[in-house]
Amino acid sequence: MVLFTVLIYTCIVNGQVVPPPMPPPPPPGLPVDGGLLFLFVSGLIYGVNKVRQ
Repeated sequence: MVLFTVLIYTCIVNGQVVPPPMPPPPPPGLPVDGGLLFLFVSGLIYGVNKVRQ
């Protein structure tokens, strides 16, 4: 009888555990080619400068 009471009590206590809250969604991704135009133009200007010198 005692074993049955302990098992029932354990099931009741474990059944009342609140699950952790869901994490926030990940931030939206940035475009892959966002800075490629800037990088290309700056490389072009740097290359022209090196060729002139």
